[in-house]
Amino acid sequence: MKTYTDLPSDAGSNIIGQVTAQANRLQQRLASVKHTVAIMSGKGGVGKSSLTANLAAALTLKGSAVGVVDADINGPTLAKMMGVRNATLEYTPTGVKPAITALGTKLISMDLLLAEDDAPVLWNAHSQKDAFTWRATMEVGALREFIADTEWGNLDYLLLDLPPGTDRLPNVAELIPNLGGIVVVTIPSEVSQLIVKKSVTMARDILKVPIIGVVENMAFYVCQHCGEEEPLFSADETPNKAFQQTLLGSIPFDPQLSRANDNGTLYLGEYPDAPASKVLMQVAKKIQDFFDEKMQRSP
Repeated sequence: MKTYTDLPSDAGSNIIGQVTAQANRLQQRLASVKHTVAIMSGKGGVGKSSLTANLAAALTLKGSAVGVVDADINGPTLAKMMGVRNATLEYTPTGVKPAITALGTKLISMDLLLAEDDAPVLWNAHSQKDAFTWRATMEVGALREFIADTEWGNLDYLLLDLPPGTDRLPNVAELIPNLGGIVVVTIPSEVSQLIVKKSVTMARDILKVPIIGVVENMAFYVCQHCGEEEPLFSADETPNKAFQQTLLGSIPFDPQLSRANDNGTLYLGEYPDAPASKVLMQVAKKIQDFFDEKMQRSP
């Protein structure tokens, strides 16, 4: 397949110049970001977006400047979870001002651009049946614009909440060649582990992107009557053994966390002593430690 640089003529569209200019803007934006972290799974339904929203809050509570990119273009949920769905994006000559949560976390999401709750993301094409041909390319272009055209300012962390699919990480790694690290999310289910292992292999062995560690979500629930921990799933292998990666934490299932996400309220603020809150703060600390150690090793 030919690349842009192989084309003898672009019919006056200057496509090469457009792509180059946008890539340069993206690098200029990322120059003010210390660490970029992709939150990925490869498997849907594991609570990856919920983890992203609450990790962003945890890192912010720890004093870090945090931005979040909702990279799920077709199924964006973070604006609702982070309580900014009613935010109006402001467009300036230097870029788009992101939505800002009550804590001060910055967010850009396709959900902030859709007019109605039930409005799907539609791409310009002769017909929507034809749009699938260019869908992946257009989604990558939208993600590039999200990062490049948003006024992030100086950030300690930029988190990217990736949609399901093992093909998503290569797209992000192409946009951000020096991606700082990956947090892998799974649940204690053999089906989940089967799919998530593919994403780990893609990141570790093919793309050579550092894996910060694995988070096991919905690991168990705490009985409200007796206080005993009961499993929700029945995987035989623990995450660190299944994926041969550091286990950052096992987060228990908590209906209050789900309600906080639905209401767009701060779970960590409302229930700071809940078991899930404590694990989320521990995971945030381990992410900070990972990058502190990485910087100490750098010459």
